[in-house]
This record gives sequence, structure tokens and C-alpha cells, in this order.
Amino acid sequence: MKLKTATTVFAILATACITAALSSATVTEQKPTETMERPQPSTVLSPDVPASVTFAGEEISLTTQDRRERMDREMLAFSYSHINTMLQIKRANRLFPIIEPILKECGVPEDLKYLMIIESNGDTEAVSPAKAGGLWQFLESTGREYGLEVNKEVDERYHIEKATRAACKYLKGSYRIYGDWLTVAASYNTGRGNVAKRIEGQKEEKAINLKLLPETSRYIFRLLAVKTIFSDPKAYGFCLRSSDLYPLIPHKDTIIVDSAITNWGTFAKEHGVTYLQLREANPWIRGTALTNKNMKEYSVNIPDAKTLEYDPHRTKAHDSRWVVE
Repeated sequence: MKLKTATTVFAILATACITAALSSATVTEQKPTETMERPQPSTVLSPDVPASVTFAGEEISLTTQDRRERMDREMLAFSYSHINTMLQIKRANRLFPIIEPILKECGVPEDLKYLMIIESNGDTEAVSPAKAGGLWQFLESTGREYGLEVNKEVDERYHIEKATRAACKYLKGSYRIYGDWLTVAASYNTGRGNVAKRIEGQKEEKAINLKLLPETSRYIFRLLAVKTIFSDPKAYGFCLRSSDLYPLIPHKDTIIVDSAITNWGTFAKEHGVTYLQLREANPWIRGTALTNKNMKEYSVNIPDAKTLEYDPHRTKAHDSRWVVE
């Protein structure tokens, strides 16, 4: 009989633990309080660390002590941060169909979509303690530098498509400097200047071989870990059905606005949706009005009210590896 792989064993044991826990809970309810047995501790398994991971077309070996242990730490973090990892996969089902074509169009490897996941957990409204905002976590100044409008009424750091294209500009600019996508990712986290200093001081060309700030060192391996888990969530104990994932909400219409909007709530009702639903479809709208002194054109998505009636059974998995069916 052939031995099962470590990841398969992990999945089997995780299932067995859940089944045993449920069985134990049922038996306990039937026993009198005075004879209740002391519950057994849960089994905690260390997830498998792969020997290598392919990222942006390059195979990254993880067999040396430093790489294996750094990868192990992030695999543990994602495997046992159940709420965040579950939400990341659910949200990716809605976001990746939008993000992937833009990365391809801009000439950025598809694997860089995982950078967006670790930056914001796939939360379109994410704001960091440093006030970086949106899926790609741009600071206000950086957003403006890369062509995004940022003010109290309009903040395009929260515009999924525009912010993704802005991120692609930054990523491609960094790649022209470093010629290595993991080093590009490191610079996205800590800045090009910090990476350049370490490359010069340590006489290495790739970030994975550099002694970096702890946060940036972890950042690189978080990218590799999230790709590994997203490639086979079941192997790490994440068992989702298609109905658990968040569906892409189609737009009924796109309205070009080139004048002031006195009240977005009134605008929303005129188009058969609520202000909340309008904001969900256009997270770049940041207030209840639009002054628009320069008569700039804005594309406003109007969601299809019929599809807003949530029917999980209509949801399709963007990636078949994410689900158990």
C-alpha cells in the first residue's frame, strides 16, 4: 500500500478530529453532570511545508533551514487563522474574475493577485493604521502619484479596477529595477529605497536571500503560503462548498456622470437601488454628494437588483480546487 502524502493525512486527520469532536459532544449531552468525563484536548497538526513553490514562473526552493522555517511560520499562521483565511477564499471568488484579466492586460504575472490578498484580506474597504486604503493599500500620496483621485468625495484607492491598474504600474516599475517578482513584492511592502540599501549592503540580488526587516521577511513568505493554501485549501482543513463562496454581482447598467450629484441617495433610488447598494457597487464613492467642479466623467455601476437577492445555490466557484464538490 502506498503511503499517503502529508497534506492528505492532514486533511483526513482534520476531518477525523471534527467527527470525533461532534461525536464526543453528542455523548456528553446524554450523561448526567456528575459523571461527565473530562474533555480530551484537540489534536493540533502542523501543516505540510512544500519542498518548493512556483511563484510568477520561478520555482522557489524551500529546503534550506531559513526558508523552510520562515515558510512554516506563515503556513501555521494561515492554517490556524481560520476566520481570515476563510474570508480570503470567499472574497477571492468575487474579486479574482475582476483582478486576473487586468493583471494579464498589464503584463503582470497572475500570482501577484495574492499580494492583494495579503495586503487587504480581499476587503474592498480595508484601511490600515497608517491610513493606507483599498484592496492594494495605497497611501493617499502614493495613490495620487499613480493617477488615482483621492479626496473626501471620491477615493479611487477603493476603485477595484483603477487601483489594480495603479498597482500594476508600481509593480512593473519595480520589476524594471529588480527583475525578480518576489523582490518587487518586498519593495511593495517596505519601499524601493529600503530594498536597494540591503541589496547594495548585502551583495545579493534577490529579496529572498536578504536579511530584511521582520515584517518584510514575513511578507515574502506570506505570499508563498497563501498561494500554497489557495491551490489546495482542502489539504489544510478548509472545506468549502460553492454555495459558501461570495458571488460576483453583475451590473445592470453603467451611468456616465459628468456633473454634480446633489445627493447619491436620491440618485440611487432613481436607479432602483439603495444608497448602500450603490456604495457596495462603487466603493470609490466616499460621501453623499459629488461636487465635481471640473465636470469630470465618472462611471457609476448600477447593480442588478435581481441578483442582489442572495441565492447561494447559484454561486459558481471561480477555482474548482477551492470547493469540496
